[in-house]
Amino acid sequence: GATVSSFTSNVALAPARSPQRGSVQLNMMFDQLTSALTEVAKNFGPKKRITEASIKPALREVRRALLDADVNIDVADALIDGVKKRSLGEEVIKGVTAEQQFIKAMYDELLDMMGGDSSVQSTTMGGDGGAPAATLAVGTPEEPAVVLLAGLQGAGKTTAAGKLALYLKEREVDYSGMEEMEDGEPVIASKLPKRSRKVLLAAADVYRPAAIKQLEVLGESIEVEVFSMGTEANPVDIARDAVAKAKAEGFDTVIVDTAGRQVIDSDLMDELQKIKQAVNPDETLLVVDAMTGQEAASLTAAFDNAVGLTGAILTKMDGDSRGGAAVSVRGVSGKPIKFVGTGEKTPDLEPFFPDRMASRILGMGDVISLVEKAAAEVSDEEAQTWVVLAALPS
Repeated sequence: GATVSSFTSNVALAPARSPQRGSVQLNMMFDQLTSALTEVAKNFGPKKRITEASIKPALREVRRALLDADVNIDVADALIDGVKKRSLGEEVIKGVTAEQQFIKAMYDELLDMMGGDSSVQSTTMGGDGGAPAATLAVGTPEEPAVVLLAGLQGAGKTTAAGKLALYLKEREVDYSGMEEMEDGEPVIASKLPKRSRKVLLAAADVYRPAAIKQLEVLGESIEVEVFSMGTEANPVDIARDAVAKAKAEGFDTVIVDTAGRQVIDSDLMDELQKIKQAVNPDETLLVVDAMTGQEAASLTAAFDNAVGLTGAILTKMDGDSRGGAAVSVRGVSGKPIKFVGTGEKTPDLEPFFPDRMASRILGMGDVISLVEKAAAEVSDEEAQTWVVLAALPS
């Protein structure tokens, strides 16, 4: 079979669009992981069963690569442990080499760690089928969904509020509407049913002088109304009045931009608690900077302990972040990443797809597809017969 090394040239597995600096950086940070996996190939040879001796050096290399990418140490150890459990003593699937199967185990483990589900045959290897791991609460004009954004200063919270508003207004896919699509219809992102929400942005960051203005300018550029009461008002009142306005005027979603601080302090947490009690949000999302690596994960855990989160938005994934954040957030905090910021422009926000991320991290989507196909064939004897028949000269 083909060895892993022939796949490593295909590292860039970002969703296909104009080549972005981000995907290159993301690949660089996990280059070590890819080369660690390429080394693995040398240790396996044509084995029929994966043994502890054959994967020990591989796991050591993989662990080092994960830590270099700033993955939290507990998460890295749990990952390694999981890969070991998945691989040891396993029969190598027919039509696949041992190292390809090892890479698939690595992918499954990464996928589960980031909130995906490895037990489901992946349809989204670079494709657009399948829902992201975590979607956003949906509201009605009578009972709007309230989304509270929290975060430290400089994480890009206000920008994220604008990006999220634009996404919910124009690009959010209505996955419940997908059941009505014909079976076998090709899934094309632009053809998927959209929710097209009516969003109200609420400017409740009264401490940073430019925050309200920034949100108003953003709102104007994406044609989303911004509710503000100036810098003298109490943030709790602003949030409460924004929700009242939404109900009165038929908005189905309210996004509340709250104040950031340089560090976590009790004032910030108290204020967030009060806003939460006042508007009872459906989502409390922490906006974290991917550049901070595993620090983003411990921050998510700290905020969750203090105010209770439903998920995170990872910004600046296009920078030279080492990817530790994407792998660590859910493992450390138990909260899913719901969105990732992929650039500086307002449309640069995407739902977080753990399978695409795992595929980009390993840079070996083709290996994974190959193993999945082989496994499907083996489990389906009928398919196996057809494979044999198709190979016979007609």
